[in-house]
Amino acid sequence: MEAIQKNNTFLSLLMLLLVGYSCTSGAFFMKYKSIPNNAWVLNEPVRFDFSITDTIAKQNLFIHIRSNKEYKYSNLFLITELIFPNKTKVIDTLEYKMAAPDGSSLGTGFTEIKENTLFYKEEKVFPFSGAYTFNVRQAMRKNGFSEGLKALEGVTDVGFSIENTK
Repeated sequence: MEAIQKNNTFLSLLMLLLVGYSCTSGAFFMKYKSIPNNAWVLNEPVRFDFSITDTIAKQNLFIHIRSNKEYKYSNLFLITELIFPNKTKVIDTLEYKMAAPDGSSLGTGFTEIKENTLFYKEEKVFPFSGAYTFNVRQAMRKNGFSEGLKALEGVTDVGFSIENTK
């Protein structure tokens, strides 16, 4: 009986923390897209459309990658494209660490699926109000090869979020 009470207390505290965190995280845009067959195909971007009305506030932009045990790499190369309402494009090539030196995933999660929250832009001020598009695609290749991987296996979902800075 005492063990059940301890479990209930623990679960209650955990729920309280999660609710408190979700109410203060400041994300005003967050969306995920599933990757078909858990294999992100080369040159197939994941697209996110969002609107901006505040051209003064600083925002933090994040890319979220959910992967499973089939993800076999210690890093991740991405090519991003941020398209402004005036059709200006900002293109970046980015590299992120996905595993520790011992091979363990840097992602969080209790199941086989691990999530990595990757900083894209810090304290970004959007110069125009209106409709924006964010495209992200994988740019992985094996060492010694110039051709990209036709499909990056183990990626289950790709997400994008914009959070108010504190």
